[in-house]
Amino acid sequence: MFTKTMFHGIGRTALPALALFALVSPVQAAAPVGDPLQGDGRTSPFYTWGGSVPQHPGQLLRSEPLPDVLGLEGAGAQYRILYASTDGVGGKKPVAVSGALFVPAGTPPEGGWPVIAWAHGTFGMADICAPSWHGRSYRDVRFLQSWLKNGFAVVATDYQGLGGPGPNPALNNRANAYALIDSVRAALSLHAAKLANRVVFVGQSQGGSAVVAASGYAPGYAPDVNWLATVATGTIYAPEGHDHVLDGKPLSSKPDPTVAYQYYSVLAAQQTDPTIRAEEIFTPEALPLFKQARIYCLDSLEGDAVETQLSPAAALKPEGQARLKSWWHEALKLPTVHFERPVFIGAGGKDGLFIEQKQLAADACAAGSVIEAHAYHDLGHSDTLNASQPDSLRFVQAVLAGKAIQPHCDIE
Repeated sequence: MFTKTMFHGIGRTALPALALFALVSPVQAAAPVGDPLQGDGRTSPFYTWGGSVPQHPGQLLRSEPLPDVLGLEGAGAQYRILYASTDGVGGKKPVAVSGALFVPAGTPPEGGWPVIAWAHGTFGMADICAPSWHGRSYRDVRFLQSWLKNGFAVVATDYQGLGGPGPNPALNNRANAYALIDSVRAALSLHAAKLANRVVFVGQSQGGSAVVAASGYAPGYAPDVNWLATVATGTIYAPEGHDHVLDGKPLSSKPDPTVAYQYYSVLAAQQTDPTIRAEEIFTPEALPLFKQARIYCLDSLEGDAVETQLSPAAALKPEGQARLKSWWHEALKLPTVHFERPVFIGAGGKDGLFIEQKQLAADACAAGSVIEAHAYHDLGHSDTLNASQPDSLRFVQAVLAGKAIQPHCDIE
């Protein structure tokens, strides 16, 4: 269940090979046709790749200047980007994915600016909800501007199917991980002269899950990407053998805007299991908002949930959660919790996913990963992001300086 209270490589010598992606054009798959029932459309032509999608993950397809109103303070240059990636649901077909790149102002350090690969939290599933088109929350703007101020470029994927044609698989960890990793390849090819192939994955909530998944996929999927560390906050974690985020949590009878997340989960589940019908999951009282979920972004859908005074207990049929259980296990699957690079985990004590994040730290440490885990006891799911940033910045700077990270596995 989505919830607010619940994502030694090579050096700069590899950049010519990365840039070559933009010069070749073997193809493997036609671009998908838009589907209004999955929220496609209502963006500019930039987001629709008219031809076949190249088979090289990370190949830059095109770029354009990002409007200032959608930009970040402190950026010397900022772009929309469209690039090739791999369909994370099926695992093979090329897909076009959009995103944004922010390059700091001023002269880059020797070797170029290191790169933060940012994985955002849930915005919605309609194309117009893509952050490179819709814009970002003030919370995220402040967070990303802080990284720019501290000398990092930021590349921010929109995720598969969010922005361009094709369904957005929401919390499918492999899809979000591939889109994140390939955004780095595209950024390095666009700005090879100013960016260093020294990469940190950073994500919140859905993005926390994405960067944890990317930490497992990157060594095999993209050995050319010099991933050095990961920062994950508000991470959704659902390991086998532990209570799932859909299990064992009685539905609240209090009106709750996070009912909106339930609609997105059903839309995503229907992409791989078309036998799931909204009428089986939602009560008649809640069904009208399901249609709105196809076209609304999260803030609007939450507003309507508040106005209609929907509670989770009133919105979902008793069997609704069980119907989605197997899909969630598959979508949230991680390739491993043994990570080859250090991982920072920040968890709010008032986040409904605190226990799951504590379990992630314990499981990853037990698997031999270097984990630096922090608890922010008085904070919830959202406000932990910026509150943890001084700690995560120190962690990242230490990694980039070649310092050893002392493991801290237990989130008290």
